[in-house]
Amino acid sequence: MIADHLLSPLSLVTGWICYALALAWAASRTPWLELFSDTRRQHLLFGATLAIFLLWLIRRDFDSGLSFHFIGLTAVTLLLDWPLAILAAFIAQLGLFATGHQDLWAIGVNGLVLVLIPVIVTECCALAVERAQPRNLFVYIFCSGFFPAALAALGCVLASLGLLLLDDRYPMPPWLSQFWGYLWLVMFPEAFINGTAVTALVVFRPEWLETFNRTRYLQAPWKD
Repeated sequence: MIADHLLSPLSLVTGWICYALALAWAASRTPWLELFSDTRRQHLLFGATLAIFLLWLIRRDFDSGLSFHFIGLTAVTLLLDWPLAILAAFIAQLGLFATGHQDLWAIGVNGLVLVLIPVIVTECCALAVERAQPRNLFVYIFCSGFFPAALAALGCVLASLGLLLLDDRYPMPPWLSQFWGYLWLVMFPEAFINGTAVTALVVFRPEWLETFNRTRYLQAPWKD
């Protein structure tokens, strides 16, 4: 997460505009009638929002204005589908702002980096898996849970670094040349957290996952 004083006014305004458009698009694609009539989905939405908020509170704040925390949106996207995942993450951001853990002007940029990138990566991977129509349950767990979470973490770190380099307000550390070695320390825990959550949902509550095809993955074994 990036503080507002590390970004230029142009980046902050552009981030808010782009994020507002993404929120409007997500809201227009949300099945509101189904959500209001289904208490189970409402509970899942509220529970996922609270889980994101609490996960983002477990963070390491640096004096420079940067913060490190796990994202967790891969599992939430598979659970709620992408429109509700974006809206749930935005509500969690508002909670962070209300508790003083996020700057108001930086919500847009952080939303683009920490919300849209993981959701888009996860949705693209889930669509690719569904298009292939595999019958192996582990293909869904690894290709929709573990790997997208790792790719999302990589995309968030690279996008954040690119913004900081573009605005040139953050003094880059001397170990930047060894930066690629540290990426594994970010990607693997993110993949493990999301992959474990997806595995638990598949085993115990597969009906909660909006992107999980129970008919194909949990069908009876084939017999000749």
